[in-house]
Amino acid sequence: MSTTSDADSLLIERIRCGDDDGWTDLIARYEGRLLAFVESRLGRRAPSEDIVQEAFLGFLNSLPNYDGKRPLESYLFSICAYKLTDHLRREGRRPAVPLSAGADSTGSWEVAGSARVASSIARSGERKNLEEKAITEALRDQINRWREKCEWTKLQCAELLFVRGWANKDAAEDLGITEQQVANYKFDFIARLRSLVKNQELSAEVFPELYEDS
Repeated sequence: MSTTSDADSLLIERIRCGDDDGWTDLIARYEGRLLAFVESRLGRRAPSEDIVQEAFLGFLNSLPNYDGKRPLESYLFSICAYKLTDHLRREGRRPAVPLSAGADSTGSWEVAGSARVASSIARSGERKNLEEKAITEALRDQINRWREKCEWTKLQCAELLFVRGWANKDAAEDLGITEQQVANYKFDFIARLRSLVKNQELSAEVFPELYEDS
């Protein structure tokens, strides 16, 4: 059975010990490959970057249970595939075949059937209202935190990425910072929002992705 390489094992150990550079090295090593994997299927840069960031968050959340018996690259691609599947389902699309993170990672998607019963539509509407309220409150808290600390670059970065829909590269050029800094800001922002929303103690049915193991 393949196991995590020595280099990856050392990298994981650094992250577990709280080494910030270790986390930066992990992103630098795998972000490009994961982004290529997602963008080749989704065809859009900005949401592809979001999915990859979610995959890294999923890995971080599952790190206490990761034992290294599975190669790190395969593990990251599997998490990324699950995040991509979730994204497609939220868009009303579904995989025509199961997603694979292996070498043969082909696959296409089709639009799901449009027929929906009234009760399903009503439930989705209620959930959407709860989601919007929770996210609005979390955003307000985070923006106030940035203002109190005068962290204007982070606030500007979030606006460019999530309001205007810019890619990491474009935001980095506009702000005069590196793409890695943008990626780090983006990761921290998403992680903070997840934490703020989860602290609201909503039903797991509203944001089931917050309660996934990965």
